[in-house]
Amino acid sequence: MFENLSYIALQQYWWAIIALLGGILVFMLFVQGGQTLLYTIGKTDTEVKMLVNSLGRKWDLTFTSLVVFGGAAFASFPLFYSTSFGGAYWVWMIILFAFILQAVSYEYRTKANNWLGTKTYDIFLFINGLIGTVFLGTAVATFFTGSLFSVNAMHHSFWQSAYKGLELALNFGRYATYVNLSLGLAVFFLARILASMYFMNNIDDETISQRARKIVMKSTIPFLIFFLFFLINVLVMNGFNYDPVTKVVNMESFKYLHNLLAMPLVLILMLLGVVAVLWGIYRVYFAAEKCGRKAVWFTGAGTIVTVFSLLLTAGYNHTAFYPSIYNLQSSLTIQNASSSQYTLTAMGYVSLLVPFVVAYIWYAWSQMNKKSITKKEMEEDSHAY
Repeated sequence: MFENLSYIALQQYWWAIIALLGGILVFMLFVQGGQTLLYTIGKTDTEVKMLVNSLGRKWDLTFTSLVVFGGAAFASFPLFYSTSFGGAYWVWMIILFAFILQAVSYEYRTKANNWLGTKTYDIFLFINGLIGTVFLGTAVATFFTGSLFSVNAMHHSFWQSAYKGLELALNFGRYATYVNLSLGLAVFFLARILASMYFMNNIDDETISQRARKIVMKSTIPFLIFFLFFLINVLVMNGFNYDPVTKVVNMESFKYLHNLLAMPLVLILMLLGVVAVLWGIYRVYFAAEKCGRKAVWFTGAGTIVTVFSLLLTAGYNHTAFYPSIYNLQSSLTIQNASSSQYTLTAMGYVSLLVPFVVAYIWYAWSQMNKKSITKKEMEEDSHAY
């Protein structure tokens, strides 16, 4: 089957896989969003414990999603992996260190003789929630705004900044920095919205549910402001177009708007995703309480579809998905950054296992969520986080 596909078709297929994994990863960041709300929604030790245990049963899925995304990127687009993960060194090291803090915190926050104290590990969880969302969102934004790197004829990449990626979020003298941060902050507030909806769905406590409902309202406005700022800038900015024959990269006005118009299916997916996100938020406020408990599935699905369509816009229609603002011709495309046709073909068969993996995750998720978390359970469960 896959051996009958052309090389470019395989490259497009694998970019779609990367885009889907990116969407799933952003959705799973609700765990990080929830970690920034522990003492906003939880006012007593028991309430905080309920929130931590609600997230603790899912935290490893977020880390797994990040690892799978990185692994798929390494296998299918190794030049992108080596350029970004190897070049923007400090950004990815800080993200990975934040995830290490998360793993340690869930393991040791309630252990006997915990000399750091539970509150210290809760601070670690907040740090992970803040860094994990803002930095990952900022990294995704560079697919549209560009990064400082060069690639030589031997496909060796060199990062052209001593800050190793931190300049993408901290160089406030460059307008693109604000565009990058706007997506990072949009992801941060979206993660808090998703987390609040998840608490409403997963925890059987009216007080927590009411507080979570208020967080959705408080986070929706800044989320919309930052997301619209990012999206409008992307649609009107000059984009990175390349000639599929000569491979020459050039700047094109309204490139990403042209991409959406040239790919109506992607445009429809993006609109449906945004509508699903907003519909979930609407259900929290204006639907019956029982309907509001299901809002996380609408907003979650909308998040996956929206990010999926954004990443397709960044890589399809002869677009450099990882552009270089240092040397335009070093920009990475799905054609010059991918693995060999043989590798993509072999991996294509491996990708057929993805639906089975997703089905297993869904089954495990549904089993863990079969019974809502209650105060009584937390008081009786000696193995709680």
